[in-house]
Amino acid sequence: MDLTRATPPLLKHLNERTVLEAIRAGAPISRAEISRRVGISKPTVSLALRSLEHAGLVREATVGPDGPSYGAVFFEPVPDAAFVLGLDLGSRFLRGAVADLAGRIRARQDVELRGADADGAIEAIANLHASLIDAAALPVERIDGVVLGIPGVVESATKTLRLTTPHIAGLEHRALGTELRERLGAPMTLDNDINLAAVGERWAGVARGIDDFAFLSVGTGTGLGLVLGGELHRGNHGAAGEIDWALAGSGEDLDPSAEGVATLAANLSWNGGVDGSTPPYDARDIFTAARRGDKLARNVVGIVAQRIAAHIAPIAAVADPELVVLGGGLGMNGDLLLEPVRTLLRDWLPYPPRVEISSLGENAVLMGAVATGLQSALDNVFVNRPSALGSMP
Repeated sequence: MDLTRATPPLLKHLNERTVLEAIRAGAPISRAEISRRVGISKPTVSLALRSLEHAGLVREATVGPDGPSYGAVFFEPVPDAAFVLGLDLGSRFLRGAVADLAGRIRARQDVELRGADADGAIEAIANLHASLIDAAALPVERIDGVVLGIPGVVESATKTLRLTTPHIAGLEHRALGTELRERLGAPMTLDNDINLAAVGERWAGVARGIDDFAFLSVGTGTGLGLVLGGELHRGNHGAAGEIDWALAGSGEDLDPSAEGVATLAANLSWNGGVDGSTPPYDARDIFTAARRGDKLARNVVGIVAQRIAAHIAPIAAVADPELVVLGGGLGMNGDLLLEPVRTLLRDWLPYPPRVEISSLGENAVLMGAVATGLQSALDNVFVNRPSALGSMP
C-alpha cells in the first residue's frame, strides 16, 4: 500500500469531520472561530467548508450568534440532512421524540403503558414510532435510525437483554433489537436506560463538558451510568453501572430505591405510622411527609441519603469522577437529599465528587437516546455524502 498517496485523502476526511463537529457544536459559527476552536488553518477550514456545503451537510446561516450577521459569514448544519428517533421504555411510560441533525426536537409524545408486558411494549413502540413520524410530517425513509433506552443490560456479545426490571414481564433474554428492527423497518440501537441518561446529561444537562462523571438513578430501581474520558464505560459484558453489586456481601440492606424505602419505613413504623398512615407505604408519600415535618418520614429520608452516599462512595474511590448526577424519581428530591449526601461524602472520602441533581429530570434517558442517534446519523451522512464518493468538481 502506498501510504504517501493514502495520507492526503485521510487528512482531508479528518479535517472535514472536525469542521463538521465544530459547526454542530457551536452553530452559528464563523470560519475564523472554527479555525480557532479546532486548531486548523483558515485555508484548510475553507476547503473543508466547500466540501461540506457541496455535500449538503452545512450551509451559511442567515442569523449570527447575536442576531443578524450584517455581512459576516456564519455556518450551521443542514437540519434536514437526517432525522433520528429516540425512545425511553420505562415501567409506566414510553417516551419518544424525533430530532433533526441540528438536535432540534421536531415531535415529542409520551404514552402510558398501564402494566404492559414485552409484547404490549413492542406494540406501543411501533405505534409511537408511526405517530411521531406522522406528527413530524416526515417520510419514514428520512429516519436514519431509532435508539431505545431499556431498563436492563444489553449483553455486549449476544445483544440480548438480561437483568431487566420485573415491571415489564417477558423482556429477559429477548432479542428485542432484532424484533423491533423487523417491525419498524429501520436501523435499531438498544442501550441501558441509565447509560443513555448519562449521555443525555453530558449532551444537554448539568454534566455538559465534563469528561469524568457518574449518573446515579434512584427510582423504581437503582442504576448507574459511568462516563470516563468523555466516553460511556460499558464494561466487558455491558453491565458496568449495576451498582447494587458493589455492595453484595455487605450483610446490610442498603437499597435506596422505592421498594427499599417502603420496606424501611414499614420496619421503622412499629411505634407510629408515617403522617398518620400505616404500611404499605408509597415512597413518594414518605418524601412528601418529610417535607411537612413528619418525624418518622424525616428519619427514613436521612437513612436513604446514607444509602445513596454508600452507593456513590465505591465509585468515587475507584473512578474518582469529578461529578455525580442524581436522577430518577427519588433521586430528584434534591431539597431533602443533596446536602446530607454531600456531607456524608465529605466525611468519608478524601476526594469527594461534586454531587448535583439532574437538570433534565425525566427527560434524561430520552435526550440520551436522541444524542446517541444524532452521533450515528452524523457518521452516516458524513460517510455517505457525495464528496466521499469522489473528488469535488
